[in-house]
Amino acid sequence: MLILPAIDILGGQCVRLVKGEYGSASRVAEDAVKTALNFESNGAEMIHTVDLNGAKSGEPENLDLISKIAKTVNVPVEIGGGIRNMDTVDRYIDGGISRIILGTSALRDPDFVRAAVKKYGNKIAVGIDAKNGFVCVDGWTNSSEVKYTDFAKVMEDIGVDNIIFTDIDKDGTLTEPNFEQLGILKETVNVKITASGGIRDIAHIERLTKMGVYAAICGKSIYSGTLDLKEAIRVAAE
Repeated sequence: MLILPAIDILGGQCVRLVKGEYGSASRVAEDAVKTALNFESNGAEMIHTVDLNGAKSGEPENLDLISKIAKTVNVPVEIGGGIRNMDTVDRYIDGGISRIILGTSALRDPDFVRAAVKKYGNKIAVGIDAKNGFVCVDGWTNSSEVKYTDFAKVMEDIGVDNIIFTDIDKDGTLTEPNFEQLGILKETVNVKITASGGIRDIAHIERLTKMGVYAAICGKSIYSGTLDLKEAIRVAAE
């Protein structure tokens, strides 16, 4: 299992939110590029980034900074947040990003996902962010009536082979991932599943590894010190 340390960017700053609420944003690091280099030096094989401004506005507001991260480190960088059209996908790919995560646009425009997968293959992933089992969009500010499992099946049929699943009520809480919904998702689709939200410590990493998920995104746990990145990488590799 891969461990993906997370860098969430709001107004050019590294922050963490609690349950996706923008008003809860707290700064967790001084410099996004230095943070990425630190993650790389501690063994990270890939870095997860989020444009929180973009997730809300639908525009790539932190593209230059995220591209700078990608061009500075020697490991792949993935990005989610505010990617609503092919032009933005192209700009990120041209900026050195290795994987694009589509969320709101994937729910609202499956044909866009289909075109992106046709053009870029496994460089396209889909983020499923759910509350009470239903998909949320627009930076998690609006809920849909689409069940996360139904959405996952549609994305699998389109050809998406990588889904990042977040239970919004767990995100930033350090309680635990939603193991139950992750398990149901693994039984529903035959794609790579990345777990996100609620991961606190090495016990959670061990449990996710045993579940056979593809990757785990760790943010607050690393910044707050409840999870050691080097140890998590070692345990996940075993």
